[in-house]
Amino acid sequence: MNNSELIDIIRRGEDSKHQFKRIFTNIDAIAAEMVAFSNTSGGLIIIGINDNGTLEGLSADDIQKLNNLISNAASQNVIPAINPLTQNVSVDDKLVMVVEIPNGINKPYQDKNGVFWVKSGADKRKATSIEEIQRLFQKSGLIHADEMTVSGLTGADLDFDYFKNFFFKHFGKPFEEETLPVQKLLENMNLLKDDMLTLAGALLFANQPQFKLPAFIVKAGAFNYTDISTSEYQDSRNIEGKLGDIFNKTISFVLGHLRHVQGEQGFNSIGIPEIPLEALEEIVTNALIHRDYFISSPVRVFVFRDRVEIISPGHLPNNLTIENIKAGNSNTRNPVLASFANYLLPYRGYGSGIIRALSKYPEIDFADDRENNQFKVTFRRIE
Repeated sequence: MNNSELIDIIRRGEDSKHQFKRIFTNIDAIAAEMVAFSNTSGGLIIIGINDNGTLEGLSADDIQKLNNLISNAASQNVIPAINPLTQNVSVDDKLVMVVEIPNGINKPYQDKNGVFWVKSGADKRKATSIEEIQRLFQKSGLIHADEMTVSGLTGADLDFDYFKNFFFKHFGKPFEEETLPVQKLLENMNLLKDDMLTLAGALLFANQPQFKLPAFIVKAGAFNYTDISTSEYQDSRNIEGKLGDIFNKTISFVLGHLRHVQGEQGFNSIGIPEIPLEALEEIVTNALIHRDYFISSPVRVFVFRDRVEIISPGHLPNNLTIENIKAGNSNTRNPVLASFANYLLPYRGYGSGIIRALSKYPEIDFADDRENNQFKVTFRRIE
């Protein structure tokens, strides 16, 4: 980092990627900052600057003490250990230390007292809720929400006729020819664990998954206007059931509120929807399969006069960006759901769903909202 780059950062002020500190003398304090950056998306700690951006500078003695403090904190007070980089930059004849903390690849990180810190705007805070800590473990690939058990739902809650149809599609033989006991088969498929259905087992095959998973539905609304501020709506529904049922009902809801173009079809034809069915199917499937199931909130689907919005809980996982997914990159957040979804939904799992949707209908916008922890897909309706 050169002088002008640092001056530009100081001028812009603190944010989620840049933290200013006058000095550090406490090893626990700097370890907490390192943990927060490592658990979030990395950043810079700039030492020798007051919180308000005024330059104080550091002495040669300060630099030496800070190097020892940072080294000890990174190796002993951050768990697992990290490797920050330091750089001394001269600004207006005053020395400033820039400490670069990379985005952690072994999340979650904690301090020696077992506290998980995360960034919250320009500040840091403790991650206290179980869901938030679970999401930190999820980022590292240590746990997946769809493999966790659902208390109160057992194998007896499975819709066995529905499961048998799936079994035939998946394995190419009737369920009655399977030699394994049912419980062992479900355990091998990661649908049952400790006599309880996993989240994947419940969402895909339970008779009434919302009995214990009331948040995992689709809330759908159709409006005559261009925003949701009005209390007037054409239609509003809570769409429940197995994931396959939710998919079909959601697609039907959206299609029912779109314009249909007659084109060259016969007079009695229902017409072709203004947004191609294939594009809608790809995005709705992605919303159901790749959403963050550690967040207890529904997928939301809104049909406005000028657009259709599909909003999934959870921003893009790890280092994925909108540019990445447009190029066909993917990161499977729910591997069990993804492995079986192509037998129950129009899902292929090759990371090409976004590409196919855009090829069918280029008028699609994507917004990775990390602050509100959600991902929004917008189909622009063309008059």
